[in-house]
Amino acid sequence: MGELAIRAEGLGKLYRIQAEQRYDTLRDALANSFRTPLRQFKRKIKFECGLSQAVSRNGRSVPSPNGDRPEEYMWALRDVSFEVHWGEAVGIVGGNGSGKSTLLKLLSRITAPTKGYAEVHGPVVTLLEVGTGFHPDLTGEENVYLNGAILGMKKADIDRKFDEIVAFAEVEKFIHTPVKRYSNGMYVRLAFAVAAHLEPEILLIDEVLAVGDLAFQKKCLGKMEDVAKEGRTVIFVSHNLEAVQRICGRCLLLEKGELILDRDAEAVVARYTKHSLGQIGLSYEISNSRTYAIEQRVRLLEAEVLNADGTRCNHLRFGEDFTVRMLWEQKSDIPNLSYAIRVSDSYDRLIFAVNTINSSLKTDRRGIHEIRCGVSPNVLVPGEYRVSIGAYVRPHTTLHVVDPCMKLIVVDTAYLRDHAFNIVGKPLVALRPSWDMTTA
Repeated sequence: MGELAIRAEGLGKLYRIQAEQRYDTLRDALANSFRTPLRQFKRKIKFECGLSQAVSRNGRSVPSPNGDRPEEYMWALRDVSFEVHWGEAVGIVGGNGSGKSTLLKLLSRITAPTKGYAEVHGPVVTLLEVGTGFHPDLTGEENVYLNGAILGMKKADIDRKFDEIVAFAEVEKFIHTPVKRYSNGMYVRLAFAVAAHLEPEILLIDEVLAVGDLAFQKKCLGKMEDVAKEGRTVIFVSHNLEAVQRICGRCLLLEKGELILDRDAEAVVARYTKHSLGQIGLSYEISNSRTYAIEQRVRLLEAEVLNADGTRCNHLRFGEDFTVRMLWEQKSDIPNLSYAIRVSDSYDRLIFAVNTINSSLKTDRRGIHEIRCGVSPNVLVPGEYRVSIGAYVRPHTTLHVVDPCMKLIVVDTAYLRDHAFNIVGKPLVALRPSWDMTTA
């Protein structure tokens, strides 16, 4: 942990966004070739001056190299500095277009930085895109050897690990089939299997695992966790915040190409979810929800989640009590009416459901009712959840349902780290039992 594996200093990447496509004719090409060196030199100086000014401003219009048309430039990554020690597993999170993939491409030398530099000490295995390094006309077996050789693997090592790679990728039946006939899922399974079994010192992985099915994603996450535990360096880009917290002890938050936060994974994920989900808004909006209104006698006006302090929130810490607040409009008396709340996880598995049937609430009378349901203690383990809300007439008549109504994220790195649950076996809820022991 004392030695550096990766160091980035003032790293930046500037891309040109050309608004108009121009195709020069032969006449234009000949005329340009006879321009004087002095004019070319002046325009080069002019362009470099404009480029230097753009360093301090994102999205500035600067002169084009040939001096005849302004073009728009955008910083995909700007002034990013950080260090990664040997054996660290570091996650990178941020919204789409925040610069995560650009950062990995700079670290893996796929593209050169416009500004700053990055030092990578040691062999790097990069998995950025589906089927990188595969030849479509070669079979799966041939591509295993080709891809392994590209990534620096010796033939003897590939021979020794070949059966393990094929078994992990689950493509035994198609290993002698050209990969151009593979699905995207088969592509990424084989590509990840080769990369994961190289025993790399530094592993850079982008959000390619989303192509695989759920079972394979879990297997890949388990393999990455094993790689991290073996003391190798892992840089992991993903929108799966639960996986990031599980694998990485530290995290970088990128926003519009800039490094906003570099701290432990729990703090970074909490900041990211609070900001990003706060922008979307988690309160109930009819236009953004699937609403099933069977009758018009009752309808949901508002809904929100309140934390233990009574503040509207979109994320909770593990173990923090919370309240679901609902505002219903009931246009007439409805005997046997009850309101219900359903909480499901990201895989649509029902975690718990409650209703007002056995409560003391007078829900059968007309009016505008504000109803609060307190959840204490909070048994939800870290993860993303969906909250659905409905109104029913007992026993089985549905009047109004909003599914899903809100999203909720529970975060806590310490829980995931301190409890020895693997990715497949993580429990759905966290109980708080009372232990007792008597020794004879």
